[in-house]
Amino acid sequence: MTTTKTKEKQGKRTASDPVVNDFSIVVGTKNGSGSQTSNLTIIRALFKMGIPVSGKNVFPSNIQGLPTWYTIRVSKEGYTARRENKEIVIAMNPDTFAGDLADVEPGGLFIYADHLRFDVDRDDIRSLSFPAKDFVRDAGIPTNLRDYVMNMAYVGVLAQLIGLDLDAVRAALDFHFSGKQKPVDLNFGVIKMAAEWTAENHPEPAPFRVEPMDATGGYILTDGNTAAAIGAAYGGVHLVTWYPITPASSLGEALGTYLPKLRKDPETGKNTFAVIQAEDELAAIGMAVGGGWAGLRAMTSTSGPGISLMTEFAGLAYYSETPIVVWDVQRMGPSTGLPTRTSQGDIVQLFFMGHGDTQNVLLLPGSVQECFEFGWRAFDLAEKLQMPVYVLSDLDLGMNTWMTKPFEYPDEPMSRGKVLWEEDLEELTERWGRYKDVDGDGIPYRTIPGNKHPAAAWFGRGTGHDEYARYTENHDDWDRNMERLLRKYENARAIVPQPEIDLDDEARIGLIAFGSTGPAIDEARDRLAKAGTPTSYMRLRALPFNENERAFIEAYDRVYVIEMNHTGQMHQILSVEFPDLTPRLVSLTHNNGLPLTARWIVEAIEGKEGE
Repeated sequence: MTTTKTKEKQGKRTASDPVVNDFSIVVGTKNGSGSQTSNLTIIRALFKMGIPVSGKNVFPSNIQGLPTWYTIRVSKEGYTARRENKEIVIAMNPDTFAGDLADVEPGGLFIYADHLRFDVDRDDIRSLSFPAKDFVRDAGIPTNLRDYVMNMAYVGVLAQLIGLDLDAVRAALDFHFSGKQKPVDLNFGVIKMAAEWTAENHPEPAPFRVEPMDATGGYILTDGNTAAAIGAAYGGVHLVTWYPITPASSLGEALGTYLPKLRKDPETGKNTFAVIQAEDELAAIGMAVGGGWAGLRAMTSTSGPGISLMTEFAGLAYYSETPIVVWDVQRMGPSTGLPTRTSQGDIVQLFFMGHGDTQNVLLLPGSVQECFEFGWRAFDLAEKLQMPVYVLSDLDLGMNTWMTKPFEYPDEPMSRGKVLWEEDLEELTERWGRYKDVDGDGIPYRTIPGNKHPAAAWFGRGTGHDEYARYTENHDDWDRNMERLLRKYENARAIVPQPEIDLDDEARIGLIAFGSTGPAIDEARDRLAKAGTPTSYMRLRALPFNENERAFIEAYDRVYVIEMNHTGQMHQILSVEFPDLTPRLVSLTHNNGLPLTARWIVEAIEGKEGE
């Protein structure tokens, strides 16, 4: 084993008074280098030590070779939003070395592989290099695996410097490799070798340390796309039709993984579902509409560009009143945009999607737990309302790693809405009409193919139709049908998930936000309160709105609407829905592809309050 001591520079901060369980680690590598296994090993080991953590991946849209950064936030307070501070930076990519070095906070720690032969010209940080290539060579790693396993070297160096428990590291590897001893031993061998080398050559601990806590008990680590897939499985999904697109692909892939485990007929052993990878987005939603018409719980998943292609079929589903679920895992647009960056830029597009007077229902999950909940609840809503339901997640929530409570089985029975079967039709005393409003709520009764009653058949169409689904161009029939659809939408306001509201009696200002910005909002509110600016907060969970949103806005002279897009799309919708309250609404937007931070929110609000 090579034990030559490599370069180390000591910055101003010392280890005599270390920062404990409150810092960020950023790893700069190349996409496709195998670093994700190493990064997940670190975050899972921290989690197993009982320390609250979150992980965010910034990666390129090509397959291999461009820069990628993975940020692990360690927070004893349990904060999970992105931080702008970078206390520990690990550099494994020569192309980003200079930028990674510049990003280290003063007093921070810079760790890099010694085959990256660059000068470290900062005296306000501590830096050290390590012989990554020597570790994989001396550990006997096969040559075809060395470039991948070499990333485990920084895991060992980091573990020794900050006090990351090696037993927890090994347990994390065991989880990742599903208990397969050979890859666990191979990777852990390099980690242990690097840790021992660091203890011998750089014995002084880092000024940032981790210590065991008891704050992760009863939690799991997962991502929103996986949660959505499991929720859909528990919600009885029959048909999944999808076309690959970042960042939604892993939702379809997760369904393909979990459905075979969860959805087999116990007697026949046959699948009770179908997953189809379509040839494009148009085919994907077209199949879903066909499945929904046939009585299946059908869904598709996509992102902004796919939504653009799906518009015509979505309009057909709306006007034919066919229940489907569409997941939009948002990314940066317009056009192809930045496929691997996060955004909340599809709100207006989906809320108003479809020509004519189409009106849509949107669900806005704000956590991994809600991705699971809306995974099943969206089907209930779609079938109750007999219309498409759109669930808007985003890349940050969908693909990044979050702590969450374990998912709970749905606490209410599955609702298929107003469905008539043979015995129901037999008992009717008047003629059934597919688009007839019997109950006054705008929601008609439907039958499902397979119903053998002679009166069950109806013809689904996107053209003009009367109460009995017969083609018509009669203006009175058209007007009646549209009035019924508007009535149905008004009733949806009370059915969709209601906003979560946290009131502060001393607050003079209110905040409105939705989706993945929630963790940053929570942290920002704590900071603002400490600075003497208490706030009340309403987290939107669905559209359309009702009187809850109105009452919240009316309670404050200024209500900041915080979102990740350039044009203030939610602010626009709130202004359309509550025009008389528009003067109270202040739009705060930030949209650079990265998740919001508490610092930006605090500075934006303080800036506005100081005007």
